[in-house]
Amino acid sequence: MKKFRKVLDGLTTSSPGGTIGTPSGGSAAGTPTAAPTPKEIDVQETLISENFQLCKTVRHGFPYQPTALAFDPVQKILAIGSRSGGVRILGRPGVDCYCQHESGAAVLQLQFLINEGALVTACADDTLHLWNLRQRRPAVLHSLKFNRERITFCHLPFQSKWLYVGTERGNTHIVNIESFVLSGYVIMWNKAIELSTKTHPGPVVHLSDSPKDEGKLLIGFESGTVVQWDLRAKKADFRIYYDEAIHSVSWHHEGKTFMCSHSDGSLTLWNLRNTTKPFQVTFPHGKIQKDGRKESCKPILKVEYKTSRSSEPFVIFSGGLSYDKAGRRPTLTIMHGKAITVLEMDYPIVEFMVLCETPYINEVQDPYAVVVLLEKDLIVVDLTQSNFPVFENPYPMDVHESPVTCTAYFADCPPDIIPILYSIGAKHKKTGYSQKEWPVSGGSWTLGSHTYPEIIITGHADGSVKFWDASAFTLQMLYKLKTSKVFEKPKPGEGRAAELGEEDPFAVQMVSWCPQSRIFCVVGISAHIILYRFSKYDSNTQIVSLEVRLQCDSEDIITPSENENNPCFSEPGPHSPQPHHQHPASPGSRTPEGAKDSIPCLKVKDRVVRVPPGYQSELVIQLLWVDGEPPPQITSVDINSAYGLLAFGNCNGLAVVDYLQKTVLLCISTLDLYGATDPYQRLTRSPRRNRQSTSGLTELTDNQQSTDMDRSKSPTSGHASRRAMLQQLHGVTMYSHDEHHTTTTSYCWNERESRENSFSRSRSSSVSSIDRDTKEAVTTLQFGESYGRKNDVLPGPCLWVGTSLGVVLLIPMSIPIDHEERMEDSVTVGPSGAVQMLKGSVLRFAFLDCSGALIQCPYEVWRDQNAPEDSDRPRRRKLVHFSPSSSQDACGEGHLTVVCSERQAKVFLMPSQSCLFVHNITESSFVLRADVVSVCNSVCLACFCANGHVMMLSLPSLRPLMDVNYLPLTDMRIARTFYFTNGGQALYLSSPTEIQRITYTQEMCDNLQEMLGELFTPIETPEAQNRGFLKGFFGGNPQTFDREELFGEAAAGKASRSLAQHIPGQGGLEGMKVAAGGAVGELARARIALDERGQRLGELEERTALMMTSAETFSKHAHEMMLKCKDKKWYQF
Repeated sequence: MKKFRKVLDGLTTSSPGGTIGTPSGGSAAGTPTAAPTPKEIDVQETLISENFQLCKTVRHGFPYQPTALAFDPVQKILAIGSRSGGVRILGRPGVDCYCQHESGAAVLQLQFLINEGALVTACADDTLHLWNLRQRRPAVLHSLKFNRERITFCHLPFQSKWLYVGTERGNTHIVNIESFVLSGYVIMWNKAIELSTKTHPGPVVHLSDSPKDEGKLLIGFESGTVVQWDLRAKKADFRIYYDEAIHSVSWHHEGKTFMCSHSDGSLTLWNLRNTTKPFQVTFPHGKIQKDGRKESCKPILKVEYKTSRSSEPFVIFSGGLSYDKAGRRPTLTIMHGKAITVLEMDYPIVEFMVLCETPYINEVQDPYAVVVLLEKDLIVVDLTQSNFPVFENPYPMDVHESPVTCTAYFADCPPDIIPILYSIGAKHKKTGYSQKEWPVSGGSWTLGSHTYPEIIITGHADGSVKFWDASAFTLQMLYKLKTSKVFEKPKPGEGRAAELGEEDPFAVQMVSWCPQSRIFCVVGISAHIILYRFSKYDSNTQIVSLEVRLQCDSEDIITPSENENNPCFSEPGPHSPQPHHQHPASPGSRTPEGAKDSIPCLKVKDRVVRVPPGYQSELVIQLLWVDGEPPPQITSVDINSAYGLLAFGNCNGLAVVDYLQKTVLLCISTLDLYGATDPYQRLTRSPRRNRQSTSGLTELTDNQQSTDMDRSKSPTSGHASRRAMLQQLHGVTMYSHDEHHTTTTSYCWNERESRENSFSRSRSSSVSSIDRDTKEAVTTLQFGESYGRKNDVLPGPCLWVGTSLGVVLLIPMSIPIDHEERMEDSVTVGPSGAVQMLKGSVLRFAFLDCSGALIQCPYEVWRDQNAPEDSDRPRRRKLVHFSPSSSQDACGEGHLTVVCSERQAKVFLMPSQSCLFVHNITESSFVLRADVVSVCNSVCLACFCANGHVMMLSLPSLRPLMDVNYLPLTDMRIARTFYFTNGGQALYLSSPTEIQRITYTQEMCDNLQEMLGELFTPIETPEAQNRGFLKGFFGGNPQTFDREELFGEAAAGKASRSLAQHIPGQGGLEGMKVAAGGAVGELARARIALDERGQRLGELEERTALMMTSAETFSKHAHEMMLKCKDKKWYQF
């Protein structure tokens, strides 16, 4: 615990950040009346560095670019591998684990050690990894790196510790899963094929045991060759040569026949009795043409042949469609008897897997579902019903249904908000799902002790907004809102989309939500704002539209003052210019300057519309085209339900709207906000020519040299990548119809930015460097109770404004208190000039009382405006205020204001505007996201920088508490979606389809294990079916096959050391964490080995008992037969 004291006597002249005077607004004579100021600030800061630690918690959404799929039929858990080396393991809802290979190599194949709590992954860098799933956070136990051969296929038989590995050269190697070393037993390709064969058979594409005999291995080569290899005799039983390339092979459970899928769209069925030609050849989707030939078909990439007790076998395959129908969607075909069902998919099929009741390949399979992994979705089809319905997916796999463009994260929400959003959203859920339970039901998960209501909001490119329940490390969609329903559908070739090539005119740029009042504000990319109120009742409503012409006619070049960081402004006298109101033109006004002037980008529905329960639009605000130029994007917004006001800004200026009275209160350029306290020198340019270039404070320069000079003078000019990144992040953009006449420079954070990565790509290309650096935009806004002027005695409603040039401005407001007066009288707004200056764009405001506690913004308690009228209880606004002086009797009146910019943070005292603390956050980079958050019963400033650093600063002293280099490289998607929230959590979009949540508190890191689900639960392996004595006696059951005796070092010898390299893993069993190489570790390993030995002995005992039972049954039957036949004569038989 540490105390910070700072004597404020004479601080006005000696503060580190300087003090900026404001125009006299309250005193008639112009002499400020000093409010009582505390002589010292006494804040007890409780946060220390040991309270903070950064770690990932859980990842939500669909695995990006999936490549592989596996399922454990006993544990009932599913694994999905991805191109970036990630593995997602899914069980019952709440059981969701993400693992990442350090190499980042794509995952080629996944193999569960069924019911063993382990997983084998084969990666594109030709490395095998063994993952331990018996701990909540899986870790790699062993790795095996192949040096001379490339891995193409792996197969691990059930209850075997020997993994078959096929390679590109056509060889098959065998790996011991326990020690993760190669066996000396190798099946070379030239031994597998006949000596007379002149061509190489190609890579191994299939490996599997014969269901009839585990000692027989079926090897499929890409060229069409199939070999059954006798592992004991070390020779081929038979070889099949087929003209078409093989993609997959699947056995019948009896082991007498198998099916192959081929590149010509055919399926071949082979009988082991005659392997010279296929028993049956079918083209499921190939029709006979008029000339008698089969039409050409696409390859069948995979086939599964599964038998059923109660019906005919299932043949399920992907691909195989004819080439004649272009544009057909990818399909999964289910052949059941004579019935053929074709299921069309929305995305290409990556992999599919049939789920069966038994893990034993030599038993009737009885398939009950098929898991289909698509490029952007995961679906499970119910095979037990004739219409093959899909299961309702309990995981949030549709985060990316439309590309995510912004996020918001709210922890510790009002407890009633989640149930009510769920009840409204449940009414719009899709129907037609299978009635059966989701088949991936493995693992265990319990609600942890650290649970509180959490909500994540995602905005999307199609204009939709989704509310998610994020409590207890889960994610479930609550409610979906479509903002595009407010507007008329734009006709093709019309509107802003046609003008600018904009594909997503409704894309959500940012959101602002007040959970207490349930007022919701959406900012769209077409310079529009939609205000929503929540109601439990449907209603017929007329959408009110306000059109705002936000422009600045003065064209100036901004140059910094000589003392940029510590400007000195004198207090203006009584004759100084006063801030003034700039009243906008009435909504819908038109000027005779042309068709493209004073019109909005989108057309709001002008008729009465029926809206369902939920969020209902109340007001739409749109910026207008000016002189043939579309309005710049909105860069900041804030809404306050207690005041009934909404403020927004862009690179042209600021507007304040009274949404209760549906009027525009203030529409003013950024320059006019300063009054006489403008910290920059504006150099007037010559009168503008015919309006062809961009409107605003600057004009594009034809001279490249002067452009560079002007750019070097800009106070916030930095690296081009920084400007480009901020330009895309905040949307501070301009458009030029004559850009081909002007030298423009386009910067991009990533040269090949995907559509999901940047939804404002069309804008960044038309912005010049000089434009970006000198246009002063409103970058952040915050309503709150504060002191509008230095001579104010009592706090009142204020609007804090931060600009891209680092200037902080304060706008006091006068709002009628009475309900009736508020609805009738106008709100007065008067800018009071600059307050402070910081380095870089201003990002965040927050207010603390003099004891260091966070002051919440006032809000209105939610009331349903569509509820039936109650005459006894008239509907009135109920406001909740948090006054800065409510708990400060001991230290006098006033409060602390925290301001954070791209490079600097400051804390200063109100109303004296004296700077108390300054901290330069970064010199080499810049802050992308800053939030003041509540953590560990205190508050701190959380910052995320463009170089990937996450920093925590104490408040109010701005003492560094944590600085972690978390992400080595930040791209636009992460920058746009990073969001801190209370309780020590944050999130960002780690890929276009996945949300990554992290924690920055030590307490949550320590308790993370108990919050996560268990992947492995002890389950007894189901017993193999008793096949009966006679069936076993006459060759049904194969003889026992001891792989250890065949593949072990004693029999097969050692493999070549240069072939593969063993790499010990970093992780281990939970009980062996501390003892990797010591005696305790050896003891733990010995105990595990003993358990395994005991398990094997137990299985041997069971087999012996089974044989004894069969022998006793045979003896009993033989004795009965003897008694029956004892007295019979020979001729009576």
